Amino acid sequence: MAGHRSFKGLTKGFSQERKARVVARADVLKKEMALHELRQARERSQEELARELRVGQPAVAKLERRADMYVSNLRRYIEALGGSLEITARFPEGSVNIVNFGELDERRAQES
Repeated sequence: MAGHRSFKGLTKGFSQERKARVVARADVLKKEMALHELRQARERSQEELARELRVGQPAVAKLERRADMYVSNLRRYIEALGGSLEITARFPEGSVNIVNFGELDERRAQES
């Protein structure tokens, strides 16, 4: 296609410093993604995810557009992509990993 060049071609004339800045910025962007971007980065379609979650494709599309959802739904989505969900609360004096209350109850039962 006319007017399209590969990323390597675009950065060919960049200085080493500029290339390093580009790589650093790309790393930041990879750590901050919307759900649909994460799914695409994991090379999964909405249809594939829907089958794994046992829902229809429109339900996956709706989930990806939501700004507010149940943690359990987000956890299932992330696990269907092959990951695990961790929630961390950050405070000026430090961070705390929040554990699922069900998992906390299971741990307490095992410790008793």
